Amino acid sequence: MGHHHDHPHLDPTSGDRRVSIAIWANGILTVAQIVGGILAGSLSLIADALHNFSDMAALVIAFAARKIARRPPDSQMTFGYGRIEIVAALINYTTLILVGVYLIYEGAMRMIDPPAVQGWIIVVIGAVALAVDALTALLTWSMQKHSVNIRALFLHNLSDALASLAVIIGGSLILLYDMRWVDPAITIGIALYILYLAFTEIGGPIRTLMLGSPPDIDGQSVIDALRDVEGVQDVHHVHLWQMQESTAALDCHVVLTEAGWQQLEAIKADIKAQLKARFDIGHSSLEFEHIDHAHQRANLYGHG
Repeated sequence: MGHHHDHPHLDPTSGDRRVSIAIWANGILTVAQIVGGILAGSLSLIADALHNFSDMAALVIAFAARKIARRPPDSQMTFGYGRIEIVAALINYTTLILVGVYLIYEGAMRMIDPPAVQGWIIVVIGAVALAVDALTALLTWSMQKHSVNIRALFLHNLSDALASLAVIIGGSLILLYDMRWVDPAITIGIALYILYLAFTEIGGPIRTLMLGSPPDIDGQSVIDALRDVEGVQDVHHVHLWQMQESTAALDCHVVLTEAGWQQLEAIKADIKAQLKARFDIGHSSLEFEHIDHAHQRANLYGHG
């Protein structure tokens, strides 16, 4: 049974403003963290900076994607530009994975020979970073519920805030107890968390781009509903996919009985009404076949 996607969409202009504020905040913070990391000799601060830089890149990609997604369909992109947000999310998660792997390598190298670290610089810049990360997460929180693209961003920001908190704790331990190994240990912890987030979320965009069936719609239930319509003998060549993140689509061949063929338009209207009401499928392309001239041995799914 399908779930409905009646989200209260955020005003696009207000959303764009939020994302642009977040871009500037993350950009300034990244520079501050890299400078601070070099001065303090802290890898965890540089790790947090790299994470923030990937955030800023993610925000820029998301900002551009939001703008492009609003373009109407044209002769080049007959389905419209909405899927650019799915592509943006995939790019963001991929960069997160690359950053995570690099940080684990660097952290492991430093665990072997922990360098001297200036704890107070880490604590001050970590505190500033936490404030900016919290602000960015807040700006994108209400928007992430109806966009996989903004959700990727929100998770970036949330993990950043947690990383900044870890950096502050690490800096405090270095100041109080000269525990230098804490800095690379926290770096590895941040990296593992980044990888966990990226790997658990990347499947959604990949599934959509691979034209996978919508995860919240049971394909067999759709087929059963079509077969139950009076006048329908069978269905085949079924394709169920997501045109955009929350727009499901269906195309299939519908075999009609002799009596059904006389009622073709009424049956078509009935099928479309059921698809919309029961599964929230608003876009459907149906090809009708008379029972005497139907495809023989046709596959239920695909073209075969």
